[in-house]
This record gives sequence, C-alpha cells and structure tokens, in this order.
Amino acid sequence: MAEVASWRWVRAEGRLGLLVSAGMGVVAATGQEPFDLWFLSLCALGVGVLRVSLAETARQGFWRGWAFGFGYFALALSWIIEPFLVDLARHGWMAPFALIGMAGGMALFWGAAGGITIRLRMGLWGAAVLLAAAEFLRSYLFTGFPWALIGHIWIETPLAQWAAIVGPQGLTLLALLFGTAFVMPRGRGWRGALVGLAFALFWIGGTALQGTPEDLADRPVVRLVQPNAPQHQKWDPAHIPTFFRRGVAATEAAPRPDLIIWPETSVPVALDRAERTLAVMADAAAGVPLVFGIQRFDGRQIYNSAALLDGEGRVSQIYDKYHLVPFGEYVPFGNVMARFGIHGMATTQGDGFSAGPGPVLMNLGGLGQALPLICYEAVFPNDVGAAPERPDFLMQLTNDAWFGQISGPYQHLAQARLRAIEQGLPMVRAANTGVSAVIDSKGRVLAALPLGVAGHVDHPLPAPTSRTIYNVTGDLLALSALITLFFAIWAYQSAVARRFVD
Repeated sequence: MAEVASWRWVRAEGRLGLLVSAGMGVVAATGQEPFDLWFLSLCALGVGVLRVSLAETARQGFWRGWAFGFGYFALALSWIIEPFLVDLARHGWMAPFALIGMAGGMALFWGAAGGITIRLRMGLWGAAVLLAAAEFLRSYLFTGFPWALIGHIWIETPLAQWAAIVGPQGLTLLALLFGTAFVMPRGRGWRGALVGLAFALFWIGGTALQGTPEDLADRPVVRLVQPNAPQHQKWDPAHIPTFFRRGVAATEAAPRPDLIIWPETSVPVALDRAERTLAVMADAAAGVPLVFGIQRFDGRQIYNSAALLDGEGRVSQIYDKYHLVPFGEYVPFGNVMARFGIHGMATTQGDGFSAGPGPVLMNLGGLGQALPLICYEAVFPNDVGAAPERPDFLMQLTNDAWFGQISGPYQHLAQARLRAIEQGLPMVRAANTGVSAVIDSKGRVLAALPLGVAGHVDHPLPAPTSRTIYNVTGDLLALSALITLFFAIWAYQSAVARRFVD
C-alpha cells in the first residue's frame, strides 16, 4: 500500500485542506445506514485522523478535526431536517439552521480532539484515541446524543457482536484504530500482515459470538401493529379515523397472538378522555394484552406514555417517557420561549412534555417482564442498562414518521439492534410508519414490516440469552481502554520528544 501521508491532497492546507477534511467526513459517514459501506468508512476515518495528526499548530488541528466532523455529521444526521418539514409554515425556516447547527455543534467535539492532539503532541495514534474520547463525551454531555456513533458502522458485520463486551464506545475505538492502521506508514510488510491478522481474528470472534438462530417453535407470539400515519396527517381530524381503524383491524385479525403492541402516540385521544376509544380497542383485542402509545395529562403536566390494556380490558400499567428530545418534546424555559413562538415540535403546551420518573418494567404475565422504551430512549445504551432489574425483553414504541424515509428510520432501527446485542435481550419494535421488527438477542431482524406500509406482523418472541459483560460493566471497559491508551501514547510521545531534544 502506498504511503498515504505522502499524497499531496492529504497534506492540503487552507480552504482546500478544510474541504478535504470535510470530504473525508462525508465518506466516513457512508458506513452508517442506509449505505453500510463500512470499509470505505474505515479508510476515510484513517485519512481524516491522519490529516489531524499532520497539523502543525493546535489551531490547525482544531479546524481539521472540526471540518472532518462537520462533513461526517452533515451526511449522517441529514434526516434532522425532516421534522421541520412536517409543518412548513411553523418550522420550515429552521431546517437549514438545524442541520448546519447540529453538524457544526457535534463537530466541535472532533475539533477539540484535533486541537488537543497537536497541543499534547499525541501523534497519529493519539489522534485516533482522542477522537474516540470525543465520541464518548458527546454521548453523555448536555443530555447526550450518541446517534450515528462511529462504531455503528459495524452493525451489519459480525464485529457488532463485540458490543456485548465493550459496548458502542468500544466499537468506536475499534473502528478508529483499524481505520488508522489501514493508512499508517507500513515500513515493513509484517506490520500490514499483523493488522490484517488482528482484523480477521475480530471478525471470526464476532461470528462465533453471533452463533446460530434459536428454535422458536414453543415461544409466545407477539403482534406488532403499524398503522402508517404520515406525520403531517397523524393529527388531522380528517385522517385520524382511518389510522385508528387500521390499528383496530390489525388487532382483531386472526390467528390470535399472545401480545399486541401499538406504536408511540398511536391512540388519538389523551388517556384521561379515552374511555370509549379504549373500549373499542379492548373489544378488538378480545382478551389479548395490548400495549399502546398515548399521551396523558396529570393536572397541567402532559406525558408521552405507554400503557397496558390487560386481558380484562383495563389499563393496569403505565410508563411515562423520561428521556425527552430537547426542542422536540420540550423546550428549556418553554413558557418564556412560547411567547416568541418557539415550541417543541411534538407539542405546543408551554414547556412541552414532562419527564417520567425513570425506567420501569412492565409485567406481561407469561411473556415475562418488558422494559418499555419510547422512541428516542432506545438510542441510549446507558438508559437501557439502568432498568431496576434485568427484563426478559426490550419493547420499543416509536413514531419514526418524524425522521422521513431516507436514513433516519434505518439508523434508528440499527441502534435498536445494537441495544439487543449489548444486553443479550430480544427487542420488539412497533413503529408508526416502520420499520417495525422482531429482533433477537444477537441483533438479527427475524421479522419486519418495511417503511411506509400499513399492516401487522406476527412472530414468536425470542428468548433472552445470559447476562452480557456489557450489561454488567456498561461503558467502563471502553473508558478504561481510552484512559490507558491515552496515557500510554502520551508517555511514549513525550519520551520520543525528549530523546529528539537530547
């Protein structure tokens, strides 16, 4: 392999250099859904990291890192404009600012990693580790946003199975180390052979961890209902009856399952005013437990909730979403901001939705205990791991109509698959417009309804596997690896610098 660092365009500076870095970011983002070009992404990650490490000043390192991140997030998060297009008159003007602001804001983490790399003289491998640390920080700071992590490029490969041990942050570190190894100066042939061998071992290990699908012959059957309500029509009085009738028809269809799940906010009235609506749903369910998404009021507070209509037609359990979407489901200082016409997109009620108390389990009788996750909550592995005790399966109710039909819904599904691998738990996912899916504990999609299709899918519920290492340790292993590598590289680079001075 040619020595990439000697290529002229890799060393480009000024505005051209920023365009090169941004371009590498765009190519790196093709490892995300719906492209899944993981090898192309690895190469671009390596070049982007290399460009950062070749910067001559911390300022230059910052801007190279920032441009790299801006290109990456501009493509990976391009779906962010879709919610603003649902109501053009109210939110359309915000769409370009949202994409530029989100991409630029997330890129600040990458820029900081670049500046610190040069300031501390961390070199090529230090740049890779610091970029992994930047991804770690953006997953937690300011309520966190671990969407489109670099490590998500592995989800369609056997290497995703390592998430059961090191989690998504570990996958990110792995991607950056391999990407960097692919572009580093080879020197001797044995270095390239060693990198190839390490990659092969991780690939084979991931395949072994995945195993083979289980026999589901005697497992209970779950029905996922997908009414396919486009967001611009979802709350339109002229269309609400159509979507509700679709849900009812899917619920009463034969043969009868053991559990029925409707998606997020699929019931068109608030829980405290839904007596007649729930009676219709109970008749359609005919004794089968039904979990559904609904909004509910408690005084002046409004919640985005999931509720269980039990076999006797009573609402016996309620879960309130607690990890809300900033500026989507709530606006900080919402009552003040509302005076200026700024509201959360999902509600116009002052501050927006209120947060529930935290994760709870829903007892579903013979099916076991489920951990309800409403939409955005399935993005956060630390939230899933915060359940009061280990559930038997994960249950996501979501409305991905907000995300359009290009990349957002597929990225959301990919993250649901990763949550299943991390926890060793199956995931059942009811999505308003798709993709509704039954996912086993190894992240395999066993049954699904495609995007933009109305209907339902029945499938046996996979069994959980044993508790994973990640379930016990969370991100501690990845954090420990980052800290160890940082100080090892820093110490080595410092020793090299002293030897050069001497």
